Amino acid sequence: MFTGIIKATGRIGAIAPKGGDLSIEVASDSLPWQDYAVGESIAVNGVCLTAVTLSDAGFVTDVSRETMDVTALGDLVVGSEVNLEPSLALGERLGGHLVSGHVDCVGKVIAQTEDARSIRLEIAIPSEYSRYVARKGSVCVDGVSLTINAVSDGRFGVNIIPHTAEVTIVSGYRTGTRVNIEVDQIMRYLERLLGGDASDDGSDGITRETLEAHGYG
Repeated sequence: MFTGIIKATGRIGAIAPKGGDLSIEVASDSLPWQDYAVGESIAVNGVCLTAVTLSDAGFVTDVSRETMDVTALGDLVVGSEVNLEPSLALGERLGGHLVSGHVDCVGKVIAQTEDARSIRLEIAIPSEYSRYVARKGSVCVDGVSLTINAVSDGRFGVNIIPHTAEVTIVSGYRTGTRVNIEVDQIMRYLERLLGGDASDDGSDGITRETLEAHGYG
């Protein structure tokens, strides 16, 4: 699990084919890599990946073709800057919101404007994911926990405060930049409970009748 609070940025040092998948080297001098172990989960632009080797300069991870196809990691090249967040340890502060590192869809930056000292981003997402975003709800963009300020069909708006722009890769976004989107987990579970997603047992989930029968409403 992650929080959407970026701990450091890094750069892609190498990308190499490996047995049909890819091996990616990530370099960063902003994290104490000696404190981590092989097998650690590290979110790279919001994608949960496993460190297969570690060094004082960073780590190497294997990325499947499936992951490259369904996330924006396929846009990375040597030298690309990335957001990094090691997995959450029990007892750490939960400063953002719970994030799994499992990307739901790829969005695209369609507008970027100044809003006082902040940067306002408008991001387009596939229309079928619009139901998972709500004004003042949470969303994870390239691993960054953000609050949604506006929603319309197939798009949402967020504000990037100066600190976030400084410590993440967001300041480098341009119109057309593809970003990894993970919707709020609560929205996913609510949909299933309310019957928006078919239950494994064939039931209709929680209905109005179920709630009334248990004293709600």
